[in-house]
Amino acid sequence: MPIALENVGIAVRDLDEAVSFFTDLGLTVLGRDEVSGEWADTAVGLDGNHAKIAVLQTPDGRGQLEFFEYIHPDAIETEPTLPNEIGMHRVAFSVDDIDDALAIAARHGCHPLRGVATYEDVYKLTYLRGPSGILVMFAQDLRKGASA
Repeated sequence: MPIALENVGIAVRDLDEAVSFFTDLGLTVLGRDEVSGEWADTAVGLDGNHAKIAVLQTPDGRGQLEFFEYIHPDAIETEPTLPNEIGMHRVAFSVDDIDDALAIAARHGCHPLRGVATYEDVYKLTYLRGPSGILVMFAQDLRKGASA
């Protein structure tokens, strides 16, 4: 059976804040909508499901994120996910320049959890908290641009 990843869905506190953060990083909005009705209740498994949504695509066209801001039922606040928790963990992005990506994130008040690490002179990487506490990883391949 052929299978393909459609997108990763993430519930957020503020849809506009999430869209602003990720579009500043280079993703583009494919569409925005408000969903509700019996089909939405059935698909998601929540009675009275009503949410604002936005679908964003990565510049390479291969990845999509779908964000939901719940109108009904009320969103449930949880503690931010820790890096060692079981379950949905993080969204990871390859970036050409980690310093540029971190400067964009900083304009949104988002900073590395601890700093930027270098893995075996191959990658620079870091985790940060994005909008609604989403864990976001940036990774810069240090081999790109190195002379052969």
